[in-house]
Amino acid sequence: MLVALALAGCRDEQAGPKPKGARAPAPAQGGAGQGVRTLDAAPTAFTHPSGATWAGGAVTYLGSILEPAKPTPGQSVTLRHYFRADAPVQGPWRFFLHVMDESTRQQVGNLDHELQNGAAPLGSWPQGKIIEDVHSFQMPNFQGALRLYLGFWSDRGRLPIDTAALSDGDGRVLGPKIEGPQVALPEYATVHASKPPVIDGKLDDAVWLSAKEQPLTRSFDGSPVTRKTTFRILWDETNLYVAFRSEDPDVWGTLLKKDDPIYNEECVEVFLDADGDGRTYNELQVSPHNVNFDASFVARRSDLAEAMKWESGMKTAVFIKGTLDDDSDTDEYWTAEMQIPIASLNSVPHPPQKGDRWRFNAYRLEHIARRTNVEGQSFSPLFVGDFHALPRFGWLVFQ
Repeated sequence: MLVALALAGCRDEQAGPKPKGARAPAPAQGGAGQGVRTLDAAPTAFTHPSGATWAGGAVTYLGSILEPAKPTPGQSVTLRHYFRADAPVQGPWRFFLHVMDESTRQQVGNLDHELQNGAAPLGSWPQGKIIEDVHSFQMPNFQGALRLYLGFWSDRGRLPIDTAALSDGDGRVLGPKIEGPQVALPEYATVHASKPPVIDGKLDDAVWLSAKEQPLTRSFDGSPVTRKTTFRILWDETNLYVAFRSEDPDVWGTLLKKDDPIYNEECVEVFLDADGDGRTYNELQVSPHNVNFDASFVARRSDLAEAMKWESGMKTAVFIKGTLDDDSDTDEYWTAEMQIPIASLNSVPHPPQKGDRWRFNAYRLEHIARRTNVEGQSFSPLFVGDFHALPRFGWLVFQ
């Protein structure tokens, strides 16, 4: 079974069961325990030996085998997990497998699936037998190390873990570590604006020609996009100036109020982490209707309602080469300008000066067809389906 590492959609970073209140899926058809594959003995060599137990020793996680042990980006990886039931466990319980950034302990994806394709829910296992689960995924081009955390869940929550030292304290058992490649983060050199551009959405100010035009690529893997998007960034002591040009045969939107969830439709976005701490950052968006969304986070995906109370004070404008919200003709492109007051941003160490380096990413969400086939684009590829993947933010270099 091949399991995708990416999260569903672009913005659901917590896919998989929650500690409490999650609703378990219905048991697999055919009846619990029918067709369970068992072994009399476990392998002798694990990539990740464990010994963690759940439910008072009723269930033991023996370990996992990772093949190959050090996969390369894009390579198919096979994971084999081995468990044993030593006492009855009332079920059904479902298996979850979360993918975490080892350096930040942030969830960046999941490999949730049913054990043995649904044939072996916990609660159906023969006692004393070894349960082997085999599944595969494609190794992402992720910078640094990934760690897998696993466990069992039902509508009652997560199955209690006995071995605290082998868990994360949140109902997840420590699983295999996967060493990812050290991928260099991209840099964008922003030049000082000789004069502020006029914020009218048209990008025809001469000062924009001094800024490098940077194309976006697919956010998941850096591959070519369906519809071209470029951005430019300028700065002065007071503001950042960000411009986007987005090719689009159908420019549209339905959300018209400030802070509406325009990230569910078409928009362009910039995320800024001024002090580069990987925690405090700002999200700023604009839609083809020139609707703004801005939020200030004190930690990755901290409380959204609280984050949205922040007002950036940014000024934006949009120009459309075509007809907005009319799918009967073919549009050419839309452009957007953003003037972002630096003083309003989170954790700015000092007014920017030449040589400073901030963390940032630039994005576009493009609906190839309205509300279907959504393409995420970014400056720095994320290799996970989450625009808030802070470790993958690139560098904004002030020149």
